[in-house]
Amino acid sequence: MLEKRGKSPDGPNQQDAESVAIEALGFLAGDAALLSRFLALSGLEANDLRAAASDPAFFAGLLDFFLAHEGTLNAFAAASAIAPERVAAARRALGGRYEDVPH
Repeated sequence: MLEKRGKSPDGPNQQDAESVAIEALGFLAGDAALLSRFLALSGLEANDLRAAASDPAFFAGLLDFFLAHEGTLNAFAAASAIAPERVAAARRALGGRYEDVPH
């Protein structure tokens, strides 16, 4: 489980952001219905997840999935004992084009 940490002035670094995404992947894998929804939306097959997780863009897309649905985001945040805002900050730290994340 991720430990709660204070927010640095610059937000999470790449390693912290990837740690949040890895925790999110574990949460996703533990919920068959959620995993099925993610696979359907992403176009990935279950046996492709391990290979996809080696691509940094996968983590950004994974966090996008959580941030796109408040209920999913809140369930993950509660189960992981982290603030939803930390998930959004991790997503921003991963970079990319998706900028409309909750603050």
